Amino acid sequence: MSTPDTPATAPPPKDAGGSPPLKRALGPKLLVLFVVGDILGTGIYATTGDVAGKVGGALWLPFAIGFAVALLTAASYVELVGKYPKAAGAALYTQRAFKIPFLTFVVAFMVMCSGLSSASAAARAFSGDYLGEFTDAVPPTLIAILFVLALAAINLRGVAESVKANVVLTLVELSGLAVILAIGAYAVFSGEGEPARLTQIETGGTGYALVTGVLGATALGFFAFVGFEDSVNMAEETKNPTRTFPRAIFLGVGITGTIYVLVALVSSLLVDSRTLAGSSGPLLEVVKAGGVDFPPKLFALIALFAVTNSALINIMMASRLCYGMANERILPPAMGKVLARRRTPWVGIVFVSVLAVGLVSTGEIEGLGDTTSFLLLCVFAVVNIAVLVLRRDPVEHRHFRTPTALPVLGAITSLVLASPLADRGSDVYVRAGILLLVGIGLWAVNKAVLAARAKSRADAG
Repeated sequence: MSTPDTPATAPPPKDAGGSPPLKRALGPKLLVLFVVGDILGTGIYATTGDVAGKVGGALWLPFAIGFAVALLTAASYVELVGKYPKAAGAALYTQRAFKIPFLTFVVAFMVMCSGLSSASAAARAFSGDYLGEFTDAVPPTLIAILFVLALAAINLRGVAESVKANVVLTLVELSGLAVILAIGAYAVFSGEGEPARLTQIETGGTGYALVTGVLGATALGFFAFVGFEDSVNMAEETKNPTRTFPRAIFLGVGITGTIYVLVALVSSLLVDSRTLAGSSGPLLEVVKAGGVDFPPKLFALIALFAVTNSALINIMMASRLCYGMANERILPPAMGKVLARRRTPWVGIVFVSVLAVGLVSTGEIEGLGDTTSFLLLCVFAVVNIAVLVLRRDPVEHRHFRTPTALPVLGAITSLVLASPLADRGSDVYVRAGILLLVGIGLWAVNKAVLAARAKSRADAG
């Protein structure tokens, strides 16, 4: 195992592919902030209104359910990253559990696409109503493209620089949510708002329609919780990952889940669901309705930083996923190339950035967010099953072990939220299906290239 104590005058050791290993730059505090920053952002700042449009005034309920589902799957990730502290995350766990290369590739591709669709949603949110507080003179698509390119440049510079930027942006976005909570506290003590809204569930029906409506709102709201799974892809850049990850992931999910439920309560208390649903900057509506003299432009600026953080993390994680898959021979070895000086996976960064530029021109925030949730819920079901299968693969070192009931419940809840019971639009399934077909095409091409190389070597021998 590489260590962070290699002398500065010595060249970094090489991995099996001839490239230097990734730099172990993340300690416990940075990793907690990384997880919190990865989860916070676009989901709560941009999709709160869409969730309100699905469920009505009981806006907190989908976030509370999503919080519970996230904790179930987080426990599985914590066990697996403790056993296998490597980059590639869900793809690595799938391959070890099932040893079916095609399934491994599909899972990895879905994770990558979920990150890119999430980053695209963030880019769209950046160019939406929050930016509209300052200007609407520049075409949103151009803003989104420049936005993605700037994040790619930060990622190429180095993981330490990227994570430090993440820390700053995390503190900024936390301050924005603190403003919302302070406004809510002021409203409660001054008798403002409509508490009756907090129990109103408006899904357009009763019985089955009521259940599917709540599940649909929960599936969309779950987009706000995605991100903790990205952190396991930083295992090779974390100091002592087996000990560091359990506390970091559980603290990160716990902090963000609590904040989300409180923000949802405040939002519904102060603003009716129709107004929230009609805005791509719903928390800005809360600031304007809160009766507190807080500058809307300042809050809009904070929100822009928040969605920037979401996109930064997703671009970073997708590139590390490319690196990990290349090392596992799921993608061509070239995808694992690392800059010798910066020790960042430059080919992976360029690849995912190009894909993100293509995605920012497709879909709206709600559709991209729901696509992200759907893809990851499918992946989470596989991961929760994998943790049970891999109990037959003990390792020599000690690591966290989750109670068996949690991954079982995690798999069931993930499948339910990914199913048509969640009442999502057909466009989400169409978009995901197209992405999967693209992935299958890439798999076929990659397999053909590997077969051709093997034949060439055999002929030469």
